Amino acid sequence: MIEQDALIPDYAGQDFPEPAPLASHGPARIIAMSNQKGGVGKTTTTINLAAAFAEYGRKVLVVDFDPQGAASAGLGVNARALERTIYNELVASKPDVKAIIQPTSAPNLDLVPANIDLSAAEIVLINEVAREQALTRVLRPVLDEYDLIIIDCQPSLGLLTVNALTAAHGVIIPLEAEYFAMRGVALLTEQIERVQDRLNPRLQIDGVLLTMVDMRTLHSREVIKSVREGFGDKVYSTYISRTVKFPDATIAAVPITEYAPTHSGAAAYRRLARELVARGQCP
Repeated sequence: MIEQDALIPDYAGQDFPEPAPLASHGPARIIAMSNQKGGVGKTTTTINLAAAFAEYGRKVLVVDFDPQGAASAGLGVNARALERTIYNELVASKPDVKAIIQPTSAPNLDLVPANIDLSAAEIVLINEVAREQALTRVLRPVLDEYDLIIIDCQPSLGLLTVNALTAAHGVIIPLEAEYFAMRGVALLTEQIERVQDRLNPRLQIDGVLLTMVDMRTLHSREVIKSVREGFGDKVYSTYISRTVKFPDATIAAVPITEYAPTHSGAAAYRRLARELVARGQCP
């Protein structure tokens, strides 16, 4: 069972069934993990949600789409030492994403790495035809090999994020449980609506994930109430509590499901994976 601090009080005692094994793999559903505000748990959620799905037998590909390369580092890949990363495939005339995919310590979980080179992509792509669809073109050859592809977006609303939204089926918005973090969500939802209208009609907001929650404080509880009033059932019932185990796992360069498999943080991400399956957002 999930520990109590992994649940929003309104959903105490509720759980979601463990997903059934898949008879086959693919085509992948693509999720963009996006929020233009930094430090809200995008990378932590990308890594640990991907690892939770991998534990449930899903084949998962994490696409590090942030020049800081945090997802790569968090999964134990030294992207700075690689000759080719996602940047090279984005700007290539004939991209070969299979050549850069890196295995991780977690079975069923692979990585498309990124490093600081990716920061030049917006400049290089600006004069390209269909520049917003560069990532879509890169990922197309591996869609049938994975069940889920999670894109860890950079904290901005620039061309890289537009590429991620254009490639995605859904968006998860990690939102820190504090009032200032809520102020920028309107800008992100406007950007999502523009991409829906002009580039990717299938795109939808899958949900809002509350992160860094401390239920001991009135502030966190009030933010949760306010977010639920604003977004309704788009807010996942699972939330992620603040804990030192997440940075510890990052330093160890493994998901928390591997670093501290019985910790409530690992349990919360497994529950989030089950919730996404129950909502029909993942296979």
